Amino acid sequence: MRLATMVVREAVAAVGNGFRTIRNSSARNRRLAGNMVFLERQFRRVFGIALKQPGMTGINLLQMLEARLDNVVFRLGFAENRTQARQMVTHGHFKVNGVPHDIPSMIMQPGDTVEIRENSKSKPLFRDLAEVADKRTCPLWLSRDAKAISGKVLRMPERSEIDGNINEQLIVEFYSR
Repeated sequence: MRLATMVVREAVAAVGNGFRTIRNSSARNRRLAGNMVFLERQFRRVFGIALKQPGMTGINLLQMLEARLDNVVFRLGFAENRTQARQMVTHGHFKVNGVPHDIPSMIMQPGDTVEIRENSKSKPLFRDLAEVADKRTCPLWLSRDAKAISGKVLRMPERSEIDGNINEQLIVEFYSR
């Protein structure tokens, strides 16, 4: 989940290349900006979808960002960081529900399965992935089969399962104006 544009009302400025940066120099904001980088247009699209869903918009937004394909690959332990997970997805190493996908922003739904493509299993990066993934913890909203290098989304994550010290209400207020 790329929460890069975790926005604080007065701490955000648009930059010419379409990205948002955080002016506030607090460590928390820099950490969020460093971990999660979105184009503004992508973030607004996800916010618009979250706004139309029933329930609290802020929690819907965080759930959708957490359920992105690149973040699910990272949470399953198949990548060391989100950047690597994004690159692995972009290079077409994963199948979702048996169909190859290379779009990291795809939002996973409960019941979706993620697995490594057969031709990717022979690559050096994926040979030792089962042992590496076994050492990492898997969130409760996901199930992982480390031997087969696959996982399943059991349900959408709850607010308490989404890490990060994020005040989603400030994000909703910022984008609702």
